[in-house]
Amino acid sequence: MKKTHLMSLIAALACTTSAASFAQTSPTNADNALLQAAQKRKDVLVKDLGTLVNIDSGTDDAKGLAQVEAILAQRLKEVGASVEIVAAPPAAGKMVIGKLQGSGSKNIMLMIHYDTVFGIGEATKRPFKITGNKAFGPGVADAKGGALLIVYALDIARERGFKDYKTLTVLFNPDEEKSSLGSRDMISKLSADQDYVLVFEPPEADVVTVATNGIAYVHLDVKGRASHAGSAPEAGRNAAVELSNQIIQLKDLGSQAKGTTVNWTVIQAGDRVNIIPEKASATADMRMSDVGEIQRVQADADKIIQKKLIPETEVKVKVENRRPPFSKNADSDRLAATADSIYKELGKSITPVSMRYGTDAGFAYNPKTGKPIVLDGMGIVGDRIHSSDEWADLDSVVPRLYLTVRMMEAMGKGK
Repeated sequence: MKKTHLMSLIAALACTTSAASFAQTSPTNADNALLQAAQKRKDVLVKDLGTLVNIDSGTDDAKGLAQVEAILAQRLKEVGASVEIVAAPPAAGKMVIGKLQGSGSKNIMLMIHYDTVFGIGEATKRPFKITGNKAFGPGVADAKGGALLIVYALDIARERGFKDYKTLTVLFNPDEEKSSLGSRDMISKLSADQDYVLVFEPPEADVVTVATNGIAYVHLDVKGRASHAGSAPEAGRNAAVELSNQIIQLKDLGSQAKGTTVNWTVIQAGDRVNIIPEKASATADMRMSDVGEIQRVQADADKIIQKKLIPETEVKVKVENRRPPFSKNADSDRLAATADSIYKELGKSITPVSMRYGTDAGFAYNPKTGKPIVLDGMGIVGDRIHSSDEWADLDSVVPRLYLTVRMMEAMGKGK
């Protein structure tokens, strides 16, 4: 037998074996056409993921963000979306907004950020790699995997002729990792017109997120008096010592009953070892599920700082609201139940969870109106987020693509 004929036969047998294996493992309740469409796109999605991960796109990296922006904008155009690039000052990058017009009655938005927490050079230091079923690299799960799930799900939906929506909007923003200061207003504006919003942050398992914490910073500033630390320390008023006193006094600002945490994480004082520090400051990370906790923490802190250890020092405290919570609500719970019913078509299940971190879902959901209906954690499954060990589970690509398309179809019908 000729070598070329042998290779053809081997390829044919491989395809037959793969198809048979796929048929045996495909859940009986699944939409097999959709499942095959998702499987067909896995390899090219993973290839695109490698391209994006190998581009540094930290929140302050204008060059890298522009490169990722261009790729995502092009992918949206390829699925027929009209694309608008919108500046997001003070962010270094820009928002990518895509829109598709359908023939239905529901407005649906898919959104995720494309910036990462990593600095310039990180992609070169540890480029995209695959080990087993895991992909590694900066931002591989948080949230470049989620961005690609969106564009490839839209590609599948277009192939299926899905038009059961009024407007389908996509928002990619460049500054989520620094509280979305430049994009939060656009997120809230676009979300106000939506019936449903899906957020593609990475879950750590087969879960979706029905609530997240809000984020605030607690700023503590102390002003003392400088003096020579060796010859006249008594003439000074040590701001560092007073700062330490205040941190100890303020250590219990959180509330276990309300799920509020306040943790002091950044401390600064002095720059010369032979000078009594005149100024000192600290910042605490605050997480809360009730936005009213901001006012409570501010009031409690204002009372506590009146007690000083070092006389003639000035102490100020300010709570800065950085990101509102995505409050737990019945509509999101029902949407999570829909996601679970879809996953059961694949012989899998999804658990709804509340997360202690904060995401842009907090800007999308309006607790006063209860609209739109929001579901987070729709992204690629991954773990070790924000670390050098961050990874994405490539086995989650196909089921998550399947889930996204079926969710859009269900939401289009108002289910």
